[in-house]
Amino acid sequence: MALKRENILIVDDNYDMLEVLQRNLKALDYHVYKASSVKEALDILKLSAIDLLITDIQMPEVNGIELLKYAGEHYPFLPKLVITGFPSITSAVTAIQSGATDYLVKPFTSNELKNSVKKSLKNKLASPIQLGDKSVKDQDIPMVYAGIIGKSSSIQNVIESIERVKNNRATILIQGESGTGKELIARAIHYKGSFAGNPFIAVNCGAIPENLLESELFGYEKGAFTGANQNKEGFFQAANTGTIFLDEIGTAPASVQVKLLRVLQEKEVTKIGATKPQKIQIRIIAATNEDLYQQVQKGTFREDLYYRLNVVDIHVPNLHERKEDIPLLVQYFLSKYAKEYAKDKIQLSDRIYEIFERYPWPGNIRELENCIQKLTIMNEDQVDLPQLPKHFKYKIETTGKETFVPLEQMEKQYIQKVLSSVDNNKTKAAEILKINRKTLRSKLE
Repeated sequence: MALKRENILIVDDNYDMLEVLQRNLKALDYHVYKASSVKEALDILKLSAIDLLITDIQMPEVNGIELLKYAGEHYPFLPKLVITGFPSITSAVTAIQSGATDYLVKPFTSNELKNSVKKSLKNKLASPIQLGDKSVKDQDIPMVYAGIIGKSSSIQNVIESIERVKNNRATILIQGESGTGKELIARAIHYKGSFAGNPFIAVNCGAIPENLLESELFGYEKGAFTGANQNKEGFFQAANTGTIFLDEIGTAPASVQVKLLRVLQEKEVTKIGATKPQKIQIRIIAATNEDLYQQVQKGTFREDLYYRLNVVDIHVPNLHERKEDIPLLVQYFLSKYAKEYAKDKIQLSDRIYEIFERYPWPGNIRELENCIQKLTIMNEDQVDLPQLPKHFKYKIETTGKETFVPLEQMEKQYIQKVLSSVDNNKTKAAEILKINRKTLRSKLE
């Protein structure tokens, strides 16, 4: 299928305005890049194929008029839309003279934004979207793409996003529940793109003790601390010229967040104990199963770092949101484990497929794979309802004699009931249960 959404770069030093613009533009089916300064915007323009530039005028250090003038000469065919909270005839004339195709005054409605964007894009709509040096024409998105299996519209949206960002070094934030395949998305971005021959380093920030994370990421000099008996390169140095994937970025302590911000701003890394920074050329892909924006509001994650990481946002849908992909995933895992355990005759009945599509899958694809693996190990040929674990089957509340079960099992059943009531939204379920998402996941395992 063709990539129909245009790439829009929004530039504003007001983080709330960036959030509002992104939300409105994504609702209109546009692909959004965000920058909180002109410096960030220049990096994105150099690395990505942008179809529309939306910029504020009043910004610290370098203002939006300078950006318009730069874009006007370096990207003469790029339409430019100005937004400002300080309207005046002079500023409007200056913006138009600097190359703006339209002028929007804050506050504006979503309809006003929609109309201004359409007006600014009118000369681009007939042109194919440019990705790097190649034009994207009609193409079929296969049911398997770089290990990503599915034909649902939500997965096609993810694949479209990968196609847009795979050949540039824009920083990407992948958000989705645990078990949805965020690392698979990151690997697809790297190995489908023009940097596939360069290193890909995956780091689980939540699995490294907090006191070791900084030294593991950035390396250290001999003698920097007790036990530092030799110089050591960090994960960032190892990933130089390629991609570093920072999973569970929300768990990074404050000291690491400060250093990450410097890496993103200055494109350089300083080892612990070193006096001179080292320049690096790297693409950073971060991932989280937490609500990172909520952590910003609570003050546990730096707001400036959040927006530096969230230049491009990719949401990975949970399995409950892509039910039409479940049969494809089941067939894939069944084939995989049938070969691994030499059980070529293994099959699932149609009733099991029906139950799988009804089940909420709190553990997402990871839970589905685990289930298929167990069924393959424990059965020889046809798998039907008797072989299916009880928690998958239909439940009914009774008022008869109560059957007592272990507290852990009762707790798990109640959590699954709450999840079902909120359409498997773990954040809402955690709020109802007064626990955090990490505790919720552990209780479901």
